[in-house]
Amino acid sequence: MKITINGKEQELNFGVRFVRELDKVAGMEAGGMSLGMGLTKSLPALNAYDPAVLSDVIYSATFRNSPRVSRNDVDDYLDGLSSVKEFEKLFDDVSKEVKKANVLKVALKNMQA
Repeated sequence: MKITINGKEQELNFGVRFVRELDKVAGMEAGGMSLGMGLTKSLPALNAYDPAVLSDVIYSATFRNSPRVSRNDVDDYLDGLSSVKEFEKLFDDVSKEVKKANVLKVALKNMQA
C-alpha cells in the first residue's frame, strides 16, 4: 500500500518488522522490559477508528522507507485529510492491507477466536 505524505510516496509494509516497530511505538513495558503487545493493543483500536492508533500503524509500516517520515509528519497528514469520508477510507484501506499480510493472518485469526 502506498500513500503520499509531504509530497513523497510512502510505501507501507505489514510484515514482521512492522510488528517489531509497532511494539516499539505502541507496545507495553514493565520493569524496563518490553512485553511487545503492540499488535494486540492496536488492531482492536484500529477497528474502532482510533486516529492515534492509525498514526502509530502508518508510522510503524514506514520502517523501510528512506528517508522515513516522522511521527509528526504522519499526524499532520492525518490532520490534513479533507473529509470524514477520506479518513474512513484510509482506516478501511489500512485495515484491509493488515489483514492481507501473511505473517499477521494467524495472529488475526487467534484474536478473533
